Amino acid sequence: MHESTLETCIICEQRKKKGIHLYTSFICIDCEKEILQTDTNDAKYQYFIKRLKCVAKPEIFS
Repeated sequence: MHESTLETCIICEQRKKKGIHLYTSFICIDCEKEILQTDTNDAKYQYFIKRLKCVAKPEIFS
């Protein structure tokens, strides 16, 4: 695996190759699956919400 193809996940903070981009942030495929399967009553759900708040919207230049 080539180091330049790895990105740091905003949830688990590990460097992974596969995942999705949300604005300028990267979420690995493992965290994406875990987020989707976590019940809103689960304590881990609040952790995901906290981590997702760091997603930075790209600035719009005019």
